[in-house]
Amino acid sequence: MAAWGRRPRVRIARREIDSLGREKTIVLAILIQLFVAAFSSFLVVGLTTLYDPASTGGEQAIEAAVSGDAVEELQRAAREHDAVAISPYESESAALGALQGRVVDVALHTDIVDGRIAVTAYIPEGSVGPTVYVATVRDVLETLERQERIVRSDAIEQQVLEVPQPVESNQYYSFVYTVLVPLLMFLPPFIMGSVVVDTLSEEFERATIELLDVAPIDRRTILDGKTLGLVALAPLQAAAWLALFAVNGISVARPVALLALVTGVALALGALGGGLALAFRRRRPAQLLYSILGLALLAATAALPEHPVNTVAKLGVGSATVGTWVHLLVIVAGATVAYLVVRWWVGRASVTA
Repeated sequence: MAAWGRRPRVRIARREIDSLGREKTIVLAILIQLFVAAFSSFLVVGLTTLYDPASTGGEQAIEAAVSGDAVEELQRAAREHDAVAISPYESESAALGALQGRVVDVALHTDIVDGRIAVTAYIPEGSVGPTVYVATVRDVLETLERQERIVRSDAIEQQVLEVPQPVESNQYYSFVYTVLVPLLMFLPPFIMGSVVVDTLSEEFERATIELLDVAPIDRRTILDGKTLGLVALAPLQAAAWLALFAVNGISVARPVALLALVTGVALALGALGGGLALAFRRRRPAQLLYSILGLALLAATAALPEHPVNTVAKLGVGSATVGTWVHLLVIVAGATVAYLVVRWWVGRASVTA
């Protein structure tokens, strides 16, 4: 009986996976992902440029027109940045005129109010260039703030704590482990959950569910075969991403733990998609509600002690704490319970029907 109970699930799962192979859209999407991943080094360099323009190997040289009461202070701060050249102007209007005439790249006007330096930055609109200007001006202003704190520390009556020197970090790896790896770990589960909605609702729309009902299997077996087979593809795709990361020289410290997390998320989203498909029996409302609830679930994770994105980043870097492992176990256990609840509801609904 146990063997007979397993065989229908395996057959249904194989049929679903075979049908995915005939779906040109899904196959093309996977091929595009693999093609992009094969050149992930070039992809990461380009995306890191958007994430942090200064990560491309140095700041872009810019010319800044400075006017106002704190020109000397701003010049002193700019000396620590080789890519910034300061040109003093007598008035704010003169600095803006130089900016409008494209003599300079940005204009900065300074005012000293009640002993505080206020800086107004004028940066032209655009795409990549102004983004670099904003990042460079921000660095100069942070240097100005640090220098002013040091100069004015004698006026503070209380003891000032020594601020540690900033540690230079590699924005390439920061982007990889905090943005790219979490994105590619969570993308397959969301896609597979959407496919579960399609494959189950399609059975009702084509009235083929009746053929499965007359077979010696129940709705729970149908749910298992269609959902678990697709859920298993999510960690496989995530494993392919990790393998391509390794080929491109990006090491991931805890791949097994990451795949366990992906499996848990895929199981939870598969349960959500399967439950919605069996409840609505139509693709459009089920897909719409799946998208809404999926986004709501993603937003709700912000209330957790540790955000799933942070969990993925810590596992990828190898800095997982006890809380990270507990969080991983909670996600996997919660996903298992969610699927069992949906499975129980499907069995009860089929008996009632």
